Amino acid sequence: MADPRRARRRWAYGPYTGGPDPLAPPYDIRSAMDEIGRDVMEGSSPRQALQELMRRGLDGRRGLDDLTRRVWERRRDLQRDNRIDGTLQEVRELLQRAVDAERSALDNEDSDDARFREMQLDALPNDTGGAVRELGEYDWRSADAREAYQEIRDLLGREMLDQRFQGMKQAMQNATPQDVERINAMLDDLNGLLEQHARGEDTTERFAEFMSRHGEHFPENPRNTEELIDALAARSAAAQRMMNSMSAEQRAELAELSQQAFGDPRLAQSLSRLDSMLQGLRPGEDWSGEGNFRGENPMGMGEATRAMEELGKLDALAEQLAQSYPGARMEDIDLDALTEMLGPEAAADARTLAELERELQRQDLFRRAADGSLMLSPKALRTLGQSVLRDVADRISGRQGARETRRSGAAGEATGATRPWEFGDTQAWSVPRTLLNAQLRRAGGAHRHGGDDRRLDVSDVEIVETEQRTRAAVALLVDTSWSMVAEGRWVPMKRTALALHQLISTRFRGDDLSLITFGRQAQTVDLAELVGMEGVYRQGTNLHHALLLARERLARQPDATPVVLVVTDGEPTAHLESDGEAFFDYPPSPYTLRATVDGLDRLIGMDARFTFFVLGDDPGLAAFTDRLARRAGGRVVHPDLDGLGAEVVSDYLRRRSG
Repeated sequence: MADPRRARRRWAYGPYTGGPDPLAPPYDIRSAMDEIGRDVMEGSSPRQALQELMRRGLDGRRGLDDLTRRVWERRRDLQRDNRIDGTLQEVRELLQRAVDAERSALDNEDSDDARFREMQLDALPNDTGGAVRELGEYDWRSADAREAYQEIRDLLGREMLDQRFQGMKQAMQNATPQDVERINAMLDDLNGLLEQHARGEDTTERFAEFMSRHGEHFPENPRNTEELIDALAARSAAAQRMMNSMSAEQRAELAELSQQAFGDPRLAQSLSRLDSMLQGLRPGEDWSGEGNFRGENPMGMGEATRAMEELGKLDALAEQLAQSYPGARMEDIDLDALTEMLGPEAAADARTLAELERELQRQDLFRRAADGSLMLSPKALRTLGQSVLRDVADRISGRQGARETRRSGAAGEATGATRPWEFGDTQAWSVPRTLLNAQLRRAGGAHRHGGDDRRLDVSDVEIVETEQRTRAAVALLVDTSWSMVAEGRWVPMKRTALALHQLISTRFRGDDLSLITFGRQAQTVDLAELVGMEGVYRQGTNLHHALLLARERLARQPDATPVVLVVTDGEPTAHLESDGEAFFDYPPSPYTLRATVDGLDRLIGMDARFTFFVLGDDPGLAAFTDRLARRAGGRVVHPDLDGLGAEVVSDYLRRRSG
């Protein structure tokens, strides 16, 4: 019998309302390309732009700069708040306690022996290490003094072991002579294993035997001798860096005190032998570094060694996050170390950046130029152009009070392409595509109305794209003189070219677009060259040369309507001489102005349609372009920088259909 509770159960499905979509990608490729494209247009190389994106971060994710700042803050705090002489300080306090207790006991004795012992205490060396050594054979009268002195020896042994073996300090908290013997035996076995390995002999069996006997001292669970050496060498190098960070007097004191560890000099000798072998086996570890600890919190030898290990990890992370070495990649960042040092959120940000870098490279958004440099690929330029054109369309729509339009042309000849219907479209339906979409939807199980669904859904509808038969040959002439860079007009100029190129290449494929730059001289460039062009500090605005190149390009399209769009911020100050050299003069020479007008007249003879987009408020330029426009029957537009792209695109649409 069916469970009535199961029969009453109902499931409802709907849009996710619990915050950010957990299934959404952690980054936006289009936003990333916008960021990279902006930097490239400002003069950065694609590689520099990609690195800059990684440094800034994207979509609320922290970038490498922020992560690096947090690494250095943690490094600063670690050294600012702590000092590394905690063991020496504790030994001094215990030594003073032992001597004071012994003197108190001797004061109560009235004998020559007591006075002799007081003289021994008075003659102790001033340095702590020497005093502890001298008291090694002293026969204590006070039980408290004897206990304090023994605590010095135990403390030194535990701290020295804690420097090299994780958890050993706690394990040796109440060490007996038998415990000390077991540690000495472990060190002897360890040194023998490493010596055999250093000779190039097979240590597989000996390693297994060693771990069977002493494995509890190695929580890292190394799987072979190499992994054991890696773990030990990292700690040993950190211990050496800790010693390097001390003063010469402090190092000498610790070296003296180490002989008193557990009252048995064999421990110091075995550890010295171990350190020497590890340095030979792992010379690549940092054995010479040091830190600058200047705080008030004293750390013992083991704690200070761990602090040095942490500094080493922070330094390595800082280098990985800087990405400044040859061949650097986001995959180089140690996410486990980043989690340990800065927390899981920092690691998640770095992981997302690495995934974004891989995705950008996987999508073939960059290509190599002939000289080996990295350039934006045609796919990247299309992606960037789509974004720029969308911004321009939004501005046009907002200015005109109209929605964004995706029409390829007014109701005219079909292009052979179709696209999904959008609200407001008036083109004819593509019946085959619409019916096919409906069949595919039903075959995929997407029944909107239940039962045997034979009805169409609005999502099925595709319309026939159309275009006007009129073709236009467009020459976009953009000023690349230094003033365009200096006055912040460089990027708006490039965005304008991107938007126009995207519009023509996707919506008016029959039109031809020529991109011509003019500074001291003019040249015809492709879109990638223009987007990646760097500003050059060189005066000269050679509109004459640009007009000559425009005439040459437009003459190749005799069946198209010639359209000339000029974007400039300065009067012509250069023209092309008959020998091909550019003549420059400022203020503008009458010869330059006459040559520019002559270049204009040659295009007027082709019945070209002119528009001059004048940037800035130079009255001389305004007067000159007004005269040119009247002579050519064209128009002059004075756009603001944000509206330049919208003005150029609108004028192109008006000119080609006029």
